[in-house]
Amino acid sequence: MDMDQVSLDSSVSQGLEPPVLNFPYGASTEEPSLAPRPRSLAETGLSELYVADLISKHLFERGVLDLQELTRLVALPGNQIEQVFAFMRAEGRAEARGATPGGLMRFALTERGRAAAQEALARDGYIGPAPVPLAQYSALVAHQAGSVRGLDRDSVRAAFKDIMIRPEILDQLGPAMHSGRPIFIYGDPGTGKTFIARKLSRLMRGDVLIPHAVLVADKAVRLFDSGVHEPVNSASMETSLFLDRGHDPRYLLCKRPVVVVGGELTMDMLEVQFDPATGIHHAPAQMRANNGMLVIDDLGRQRMRPEELFNRWIVPMEEKRDFLSLRSGQHFQVPFDVALVFSSNRHPMELADQAFLRRIGYKIRFEPLTPEEYRRIWQEECSLQGLTADDALVNFMLEELHGPRGVPLLPCHPRDLIGLAIDHLRYAGQSELTREALSLAWQNYFIEPPVGE
Repeated sequence: MDMDQVSLDSSVSQGLEPPVLNFPYGASTEEPSLAPRPRSLAETGLSELYVADLISKHLFERGVLDLQELTRLVALPGNQIEQVFAFMRAEGRAEARGATPGGLMRFALTERGRAAAQEALARDGYIGPAPVPLAQYSALVAHQAGSVRGLDRDSVRAAFKDIMIRPEILDQLGPAMHSGRPIFIYGDPGTGKTFIARKLSRLMRGDVLIPHAVLVADKAVRLFDSGVHEPVNSASMETSLFLDRGHDPRYLLCKRPVVVVGGELTMDMLEVQFDPATGIHHAPAQMRANNGMLVIDDLGRQRMRPEELFNRWIVPMEEKRDFLSLRSGQHFQVPFDVALVFSSNRHPMELADQAFLRRIGYKIRFEPLTPEEYRRIWQEECSLQGLTADDALVNFMLEELHGPRGVPLLPCHPRDLIGLAIDHLRYAGQSELTREALSLAWQNYFIEPPVGE
């Protein structure tokens, strides 16, 4: 192995043996044994020098801080903060500044400490809760693997009972999710592909622990993303820092993540991002989606050829691990535990060859609605908007607008057309749907071909 290669089973960045996580596969993440509070600095997997640098960066940014404030900011127990502060004081990097009225010690940097903090910031701009070593993170991801055990037809249909979707489609999606294999959803625009893809996360049970950051070769890779990760209880870390129970506060207990990337996706977004302005490394989309779902939407509209994107996923799909690198060039591998869903308006054969499509396993086509399905969605949307679901109006839509113009019945149409009609009604001071309002909505929504074509 190259010296700069950091593997799942090593703690090269710290020179420490990773802790053994003793808990049964599939245990609830609410149990403290999944990521117990570290009883010593050694159990954190972090070196005394690394934590000293992190504390120095916090003090450099904020000035004087007391023990409680540092405990909250660094997410390590007070006794470990005091241990590291003793090291910093012995090195001439920090000094005590008396105590708060409550008796908590206050810390500040010396001139030597300020210089050391600036050097630490130049190496790594991350300032936040203490990161989790790569080995600990990888072990936890493996134990939190997206569980769909016990998934059967009844549980799948119960999960989607409030959504209009054909039973035969559910009977394809259920086995696909149960298998853990990638899924390719395709069909006409507006058939509900992206909507249903997002809702598949309902089939993934349990919450997961997400670290604020992962330490790789002494560099913190920021992982927690408030736009993706939804904490189950955002106050849990602060309210339980001083209790000898609960999980390690370097993690947040979150719902399983769902990351959706579309036409904006570039190959760079699938690699570790380095922000030169802050000096911070950020985890790529697939790493943020670990223990959850990654949806590649609008496949074929990205600024790279589909073949390039598919080739990027071959190894992660087959080996359940991904290879990344830091800005410095140091390579490392992380688990690839994601329910991977591709969604496209184009036919799979237009985007990939048979060799790649075999690796995906499940290709599921979404079709336009039947008239009866359209009626049901129309009624549900009217009820949602507080409108009377007049059968004559939905017949008008089906028989005089959709039918003669050959416009397929799509799940998005009732919501969009009723929404546009409501805009007109409010402008006109009316409260009930009319043929006129729906006709105007249709004209605004669809583009008629030029005369003579």
